[in-house]
This record gives sequence, C-alpha cells and structure tokens, in this order.
Amino acid sequence: MRALRPLLFWTHLVSGVVAGAVVLIMSVTGVLLTYQKQMTLWADLRGVEAGPPTPGAVRLAPDSLLAIVTARGGKAPTAVVWRNGAEMPVEVQFGREGRQYLSAYTGEVVGTGSVAMRKVFTVATEWHRYLAMKDDDRATGKAITGWSNMAFLVLVLTGMVLWWPRNLTWSAVRSVLLFRRGLTGKARDFNWHNVIGIWSAVPLALVVASATVISFPWASDLVYRAVGEAPPPRSPEGAAGAAAGTATGARPAPAPTPLVGDVYAVAAERMPDWRAMSLAWPKAADAPLVYTIDRGMGGEPTKRATLTVSRSGEPTKWQPFDSLTTGRQLRNIMRFTHTGEVLGFWGQTLAGIVSLGASVLVVTGLLLSLRRLLAWRRRGARAEAPAVVAA
Repeated sequence: MRALRPLLFWTHLVSGVVAGAVVLIMSVTGVLLTYQKQMTLWADLRGVEAGPPTPGAVRLAPDSLLAIVTARGGKAPTAVVWRNGAEMPVEVQFGREGRQYLSAYTGEVVGTGSVAMRKVFTVATEWHRYLAMKDDDRATGKAITGWSNMAFLVLVLTGMVLWWPRNLTWSAVRSVLLFRRGLTGKARDFNWHNVIGIWSAVPLALVVASATVISFPWASDLVYRAVGEAPPPRSPEGAAGAAAGTATGARPAPAPTPLVGDVYAVAAERMPDWRAMSLAWPKAADAPLVYTIDRGMGGEPTKRATLTVSRSGEPTKWQPFDSLTTGRQLRNIMRFTHTGEVLGFWGQTLAGIVSLGASVLVVTGLLLSLRRLLAWRRRGARAEAPAVVAA
C-alpha cells in the first residue's frame, strides 16, 4: 500500500486539476437541479384555480377531455398527465413548445406553466449536460462532461484510499472525520477536503457512477451485459423524426377513442394509491394507448407501472417494475440514482447535499494543488539561488 499510495495520489491530483473546472460546474448545477420537479410543478400551479366549479361537480371522462383538446387543433400534444386530487388540473404537454393546464371538470385552459422557472432549470440543465454548448456543439459538450465525470469517479475512488489516515489512532482518525475550528489556509482546506470526502464518499460514488451510465451508451449497454442480457436496440433516427414531427406544430391525431371507459377507475383498480397517470399521445389512429401510472414522485421506478390498452378498450399488458428484466430494472434504478430520486424526497436531498460537498471538494482540492505548485516553484528558486550568486 505504501508503494501504491504515491501512484494513487498523483492520479488523484492530475485528474482533479484536469477536470476540476468542469466538475465544479456540474456540481453547482447539480445542486440547483436538486428539487427541479417539485419546484417546477409548484411554480406551474401557483395561483391556478382548478377545483370543482360547483359543489359535487364530476370530472370529465378522459375521452371527453381529450376530444376537447383535439377539437382546438393547433399544436400536436405529446402527452397528457392526470394527477390525483380534486384540485389538480390536467396537464397537456406539447414537447418543447410548452404545455397547458386544463380544468379536469370543464376542459378550460387554467394555466400555461411558469416560463421563468422552466428557463432557470433549462439553463442549469444545459450547463450540467453540455456546458451550455448549442446545436452541433452539444455532442462536444456532452463528451467533455462525460469524460470529466469519469475523471471525477477516479477522484472519488482514489480519494477513498487517500482520505483515510495511515495510522488508525483516534487522533489521526478524528482529524479527517471531524471539522476542526480555528484552522486557516492549507490546514483548513486539507481538513475540509478530508472530512467532506470521507462522509460523502459512498453516496458520491453512486451519483457519479450512475452518471457514467447516462453519459455513455457503452456504459448503459454494460449494465445489461453484466446480467447476461442483450442491450435494447437504439433508433436515433426514429427519435429525431419524432422530435421533428412534434416541432412542426401539425394538427394532433384524432382523439384516442375509446379510452378504457373510466380510466380513473382502471388506475385505481391497478394501483389504488396512484398519484399521477400519463398517456403518451399515440402517433397513429390504430396505435395502442400506453399509460404510465405512478404512485411515487416521478423518479422512483419501483413505484411505476405501464398499462397498454387496445383501441377496442381492452387492457392488453400490465407491466409493473418487478415484471421487467433484471437488466431493465438495474438500468432504471441507475438512471434515477444519479438524481437521488430512486429514494424519493430524501434521496434527492442526499444527492443535493453531496453535490454541494463535491463543489467544496473541487475548490479545496484546486487550492491545495495550487499551494503545492507554488511551494515547488519556491523550492526550485531557492535551489538555483546559490548558483546565481556564485556566477
């Protein structure tokens, strides 16, 4: 271990110096994105009155509400989201072109979402994923953040060894486990770097490793291959075509009819404690209807299921989390491990805290590296001084 430690140290230092600035950007934006879903929904529904217009009013049947959406024409919806609760409106999404919130009782538009809040999170997301690069440069930005994330994973894994004291005495352990008061300069940075590094090491490793699966297709495929499954095929051309079709503002397809009759009853039967239910707008008149029913906060894959319904109104496929293949389950879990949502609100909070800690780790690490460089240059200058005098 003594022979290995210098190698780990220099690997740790070089990785931090090379990727530090990008990791800092991703960490800070990660903190900003911690409660993105909750804050966006709060901003969207603030001031929106969507409760029953009269006592005893009954919600419109889903097919009736969607017929109203279709009759309005204009932009093609991409999805419709119902949320459980008498005061909750129905959200009709139009891809990147926005959304409308409709009264579940009358079909009237009661809101269009918070443009300002979404703009804040859009900018934070663009920096987090692409370093704010646009259009064709996004691929470059994504590659930079992806490889910087890999460097960060190296930092975390090597740090787990370097942060731990060589001598397991209480005095040595305490100096890296607990914050010490009254420190300044290098001693303070070293103490903060060690304490935050040790306490956040495990959750930070999970957050960073799961980001690798999101960043690189080969890493995503590796999750499936690790459990003996073939990775699912990709169809980027089809996805691009779908996005282009959404952006044209073409008239929506005919209203999906029938809609299983009372879809609220269907959701309640399959998942009594459901909180949200979304319908991906079908792209063809004869395409089956695919509902996602969720009893969580939107990022807990174990609390989500899909229901496929034929156009004859018969449920044809019920797919809860435990019916997925092992590879698909692991991939879904890792996707939401990065944001902490896999563990709900408290998981999000933990991910936000370790992202904040990562920001401090980068800053203190760069300061320690800078001090090391300056000390090295001073030593070199002192070593050359006698030779200069003799000359």
